[in-house]
Amino acid sequence: MLDAPARPRYTHAMALRIREFTMTDYDSAVALWQSAEGIGLSQADERHNIESFLRHNAGMSFVAEEDGRLVGAILCGTDARRGFLHHLAVDRGRRRSGIGRKLVRRCLDALAARGMRKCHIFVLADNLEGKRFWKSIGWEERTTLVVMSHDVGPAARRAVPEG
Repeated sequence: MLDAPARPRYTHAMALRIREFTMTDYDSAVALWQSAEGIGLSQADERHNIESFLRHNAGMSFVAEEDGRLVGAILCGTDARRGFLHHLAVDRGRRRSGIGRKLVRRCLDALAARGMRKCHIFVLADNLEGKRFWKSIGWEERTTLVVMSHDVGPAARRAVPEG
């Protein structure tokens, strides 16, 4: 009996494609973010807000596709002084395969190309897996800062006294 001819070995890395995040990715990215623990979505993540973010930070946010399916996503932007990453998520079945690291690297390269020298990410305090990931790739937890937020809609502006 003859042996079957050797077939090329298939690996996920062969089919993985990292590319710029576009609005055609929005629904898939939101579904991924919603399925990922540790990602907090809000009104800021509505379609028109993400569209504005991507336009303002063109070429800085990325997705990972595998066999035509979105398996990773990250938003990246700048305030012209610092870079900021938001909502890194990798499909649960594809974690620990380097996809998250590749997405982060693409963002950091995009930030460096724009002259940014520092980047921040906000991680929910109870997102232990997220904290482990970020520390494993060299990020440091800042314990000397507290994030404070304030709504800026019309009702919120009236709540801030003029002085």
